[in-house]
Amino acid sequence: MARDGAVLAEGVHRESRSHTASLPLLVERVLGDAGLALEDVEGIAVSIGPGSFTGLRIGLALAKGLAFAGGLPLVGVPTLEALAWVVDAAPGTSVCAALDARKREVYAALFALEAGGPRRLTPDLALAPEALAARLPRPCTIVGDAGEVYGAVLGAHARLLPFATHHPRGGVIARLGAARLAAGEAANVGTLEPVYVRPPDAELPRSR
Repeated sequence: MARDGAVLAEGVHRESRSHTASLPLLVERVLGDAGLALEDVEGIAVSIGPGSFTGLRIGLALAKGLAFAGGLPLVGVPTLEALAWVVDAAPGTSVCAALDARKREVYAALFALEAGGPRRLTPDLALAPEALAARLPRPCTIVGDAGEVYGAVLGAHARLLPFATHHPRGGVIARLGAARLAAGEAANVGTLEPVYVRPPDAELPRSR
Protein backbone atom coordinates (compact mmCIF):
# COMPACT_ATOMS: atom_id res chain seq x y z
CA MET A 1 0.00 0.00 0.00
CA ALA A 2 1.52 3.32 -1.07
CA ARG A 3 0.48 6.95 -1.27
CA ASP A 4 2.39 9.92 -2.69
CA GLY A 5 5.49 7.77 -3.17
CA ALA A 6 5.56 6.56 0.44
CA VAL A 7 4.84 2.99 1.53
CA LEU A 8 2.04 2.89 4.11
CA ALA A 9 2.00 -0.88 4.72
CA GLU A 10 3.01 -4.14 3.10
CA GLY A 11 2.72 -7.85 3.81
CA VAL A 12 4.78 -10.91 2.92
CA HIS A 13 3.62 -14.45 2.26
CA ARG A 14 5.98 -17.19 1.08
CA GLU A 15 3.78 -20.32 1.10
CA SER A 16 2.95 -20.54 -2.60
CA ARG A 17 0.70 -23.59 -2.22
CA SER A 18 -1.87 -21.62 -0.25
CA HIS A 19 -1.95 -18.41 -2.30
CA THR A 20 -5.65 -18.75 -3.12
CA ALA A 21 -6.74 -18.74 0.50
CA SER A 22 -4.06 -16.46 1.95
CA LEU A 23 -3.88 -13.55 -0.50
CA PRO A 24 -7.35 -12.11 0.24
CA LEU A 25 -6.53 -12.26 3.97
CA LEU A 26 -3.19 -10.57 3.32
CA VAL A 27 -4.92 -7.76 1.42
CA GLU A 28 -7.31 -7.30 4.33
CA ARG A 29 -4.43 -7.19 6.82
CA VAL A 30 -2.41 -4.67 4.80
CA LEU A 31 -5.44 -2.42 4.49
CA GLY A 32 -5.91 -2.63 8.25
CA ASP A 33 -2.25 -1.85 8.91
CA ALA A 34 -2.56 1.24 6.71
CA GLY A 35 -5.77 2.29 8.45
CA LEU A 36 -7.69 2.14 5.18
CA ALA A 37 -10.69 0.36 3.71
CA LEU A 38 -10.99 -1.01 0.19
CA GLU A 39 -13.19 1.98 -0.64
CA ASP A 40 -10.18 4.24 0.00
CA VAL A 41 -8.03 2.53 -2.65
CA GLU A 42 -7.56 4.47 -5.90
CA GLY A 43 -5.76 1.87 -8.01
CA ILE A 44 -4.41 -1.69 -8.06
CA ALA A 45 -0.84 -2.69 -8.95
CA VAL A 46 0.14 -6.30 -9.54
CA SER A 47 3.41 -8.07 -10.24
CA ILE A 48 3.07 -9.66 -13.69
CA GLY A 49 6.15 -11.85 -13.85
CA PRO A 50 8.15 -13.66 -14.77
CA GLY A 51 7.88 -16.05 -11.85
CA SER A 52 5.85 -18.97 -10.57
CA PHE A 53 3.18 -19.73 -13.16
CA THR A 54 0.56 -20.60 -10.55
CA GLY A 55 1.43 -17.68 -8.31
CA LEU A 56 1.22 -15.22 -11.21
CA ARG A 57 -2.19 -16.50 -12.30
CA ILE A 58 -3.61 -16.38 -8.77
CA GLY A 59 -2.20 -12.94 -8.02
CA LEU A 60 -3.44 -11.47 -11.29
CA ALA A 61 -6.89 -13.01 -10.85
CA LEU A 62 -7.20 -11.41 -7.41
CA ALA A 63 -5.96 -8.04 -8.69
CA LYS A 64 -8.43 -8.14 -11.59
CA GLY A 65 -11.25 -9.06 -9.23
CA LEU A 66 -10.48 -6.14 -6.91
CA ALA A 67 -10.14 -3.73 -9.83
CA PHE A 68 -13.37 -4.88 -11.45
CA ALA A 69 -15.38 -4.89 -8.22
CA GLY A 70 -14.19 -1.44 -7.21
CA GLY A 71 -14.13 0.10 -10.67
CA LEU A 72 -10.43 0.80 -10.12
CA PRO A 73 -7.60 1.20 -12.64
CA LEU A 74 -5.18 -1.73 -12.82
CA VAL A 75 -1.51 -1.67 -13.74
CA GLY A 76 1.02 -4.46 -14.17
CA VAL A 77 4.56 -4.11 -12.82
CA PRO A 78 7.32 -6.36 -14.25
CA THR A 79 8.64 -8.52 -11.42
CA LEU A 80 12.33 -8.22 -12.30
CA GLU A 81 12.06 -4.45 -12.59
CA ALA A 82 10.51 -4.27 -9.12
CA LEU A 83 13.32 -6.49 -7.84
CA ALA A 84 15.97 -4.16 -9.29
CA TRP A 85 14.50 -1.27 -7.29
CA VAL A 86 15.44 -3.12 -4.09
CA VAL A 87 19.15 -2.50 -4.74
CA ASP A 88 20.59 0.43 -2.80
CA ALA A 89 23.79 1.36 -4.60
CA ALA A 90 25.48 4.28 -6.32
CA PRO A 91 24.39 5.44 -9.78
CA GLY A 92 26.33 3.62 -12.46
CA THR A 93 26.08 0.26 -10.69
CA SER A 94 25.20 -2.67 -12.96
CA VAL A 95 22.39 -4.80 -11.53
CA CYS A 96 21.11 -8.21 -12.55
CA ALA A 97 17.68 -9.13 -11.19
CA ALA A 98 17.50 -12.93 -11.31
CA LEU A 99 14.99 -15.47 -10.02
CA ASP A 100 15.18 -19.26 -9.95
CA ALA A 101 12.99 -20.54 -12.81
CA ARG A 102 13.48 -24.22 -11.93
CA LYS A 103 14.54 -26.76 -14.54
CA ARG A 104 18.11 -25.47 -14.32
CA GLU A 105 17.14 -22.02 -15.64
CA VAL A 106 16.84 -18.51 -14.26
CA TYR A 107 14.68 -15.53 -15.16
CA ALA A 108 16.92 -12.50 -15.46
CA ALA A 109 17.20 -8.93 -16.72
CA LEU A 110 20.06 -6.44 -16.60
CA PHE A 111 19.70 -2.87 -15.36
CA ALA A 112 21.92 0.17 -14.83
CA LEU A 113 21.24 2.21 -11.71
CA GLU A 114 20.65 5.90 -12.38
CA ALA A 115 19.63 8.80 -10.18
CA GLY A 116 15.97 8.21 -11.03
CA GLY A 117 16.09 4.45 -10.54
CA PRO A 118 17.07 1.35 -12.54
CA ARG A 119 17.24 1.68 -16.34
CA ARG A 120 16.51 -1.54 -18.20
CA LEU A 121 19.30 -2.85 -20.45
CA THR A 122 17.78 -6.16 -21.57
CA PRO A 123 14.36 -7.75 -21.91
CA ASP A 124 13.34 -10.46 -19.44
CA LEU A 125 15.22 -13.66 -20.27
CA ALA A 126 14.99 -17.34 -19.39
CA LEU A 127 18.40 -18.98 -19.62
CA ALA A 128 20.84 -21.32 -17.92
CA PRO A 129 22.80 -19.84 -15.01
CA GLU A 130 26.04 -20.45 -16.90
CA ALA A 131 24.70 -18.45 -19.85
CA LEU A 132 23.72 -15.65 -17.52
CA ALA A 133 27.16 -15.63 -15.92
CA ALA A 134 28.72 -15.18 -19.35
CA ARG A 135 26.51 -12.12 -20.02
CA LEU A 136 27.09 -10.31 -16.74
CA PRO A 137 28.93 -6.99 -16.89
CA ARG A 138 31.90 -6.61 -14.54
CA PRO A 139 31.37 -5.59 -11.82
CA CYS A 140 27.72 -6.48 -11.24
CA THR A 141 25.33 -6.87 -8.33
CA ILE A 142 22.83 -9.75 -8.42
CA VAL A 143 19.51 -9.43 -6.59
CA GLY A 144 17.04 -12.31 -6.34
CA ASP A 145 16.98 -15.93 -5.20
CA ALA A 146 18.90 -17.17 -8.25
CA GLY A 147 22.00 -15.84 -6.53
CA GLU A 148 21.39 -18.24 -3.65
CA VAL A 149 20.36 -21.26 -5.73
CA TYR A 150 23.18 -20.86 -8.25
CA GLY A 151 25.70 -19.05 -6.09
CA ALA A 152 28.50 -21.39 -7.11
CA VAL A 153 28.03 -20.34 -10.74
CA LEU A 154 27.07 -16.68 -10.37
CA GLY A 155 29.01 -15.73 -7.26
CA ALA A 156 32.36 -15.85 -9.01
CA HIS A 157 31.20 -13.15 -11.42
CA ALA A 158 29.14 -10.77 -9.27
CA ARG A 159 28.26 -9.55 -5.80
CA LEU A 160 25.30 -11.50 -4.39
CA LEU A 161 22.84 -9.64 -2.17
CA PRO A 162 21.49 -11.30 1.02
CA PHE A 163 18.27 -13.28 1.49
CA ALA A 164 16.19 -10.25 2.49
CA THR A 165 16.38 -8.99 -1.10
CA HIS A 166 15.46 -12.24 -2.84
CA HIS A 167 11.88 -11.25 -3.68
CA PRO A 168 10.29 -7.98 -4.84
CA ARG A 169 8.55 -6.11 -2.03
CA GLY A 170 4.88 -5.28 -2.18
CA GLY A 171 5.61 -1.69 -1.23
CA VAL A 172 7.93 -1.30 -4.23
CA ILE A 173 5.30 -2.73 -6.57
CA ALA A 174 2.72 -0.34 -5.10
CA ARG A 175 5.02 2.68 -5.59
CA LEU A 176 5.95 1.73 -9.15
CA GLY A 177 2.32 0.99 -9.95
CA ALA A 178 1.20 4.36 -8.61
CA ALA A 179 3.81 6.11 -10.78
CA ARG A 180 2.64 4.21 -13.86
CA LEU A 181 -1.00 5.05 -13.17
CA ALA A 182 -0.07 8.72 -12.73
CA ALA A 183 1.62 8.54 -16.15
CA GLY A 184 -1.57 7.18 -17.72
CA GLU A 185 -0.29 3.62 -18.12
CA ALA A 186 -3.33 1.76 -16.76
CA ALA A 187 -3.85 -1.69 -18.28
CA ASN A 188 -6.98 -3.19 -19.75
CA VAL A 189 -8.44 -5.27 -16.91
CA GLY A 190 -9.82 -7.82 -19.35
CA THR A 191 -6.67 -8.39 -21.38
CA LEU A 192 -3.73 -7.98 -18.94
CA GLU A 193 -1.80 -11.25 -18.84
CA PRO A 194 1.23 -12.55 -16.91
CA VAL A 195 4.68 -12.36 -18.47
CA TYR A 196 5.80 -15.98 -18.49
CA VAL A 197 8.94 -15.59 -20.71
CA ARG A 198 8.83 -19.34 -21.34
CA PRO A 199 5.66 -21.45 -21.87
CA PRO A 200 3.84 -22.60 -18.71
CA ASP A 201 4.59 -26.23 -17.86
CA ALA A 202 1.08 -27.33 -18.84
CA GLU A 203 1.66 -25.96 -22.34
CA LEU A 204 5.09 -27.44 -22.99
CA PRO A 205 5.01 -29.94 -25.89
CA ARG A 206 5.50 -33.54 -24.86
CA SER A 207 8.23 -35.62 -26.44
CA ARG A 208 7.02 -38.81 -28.11
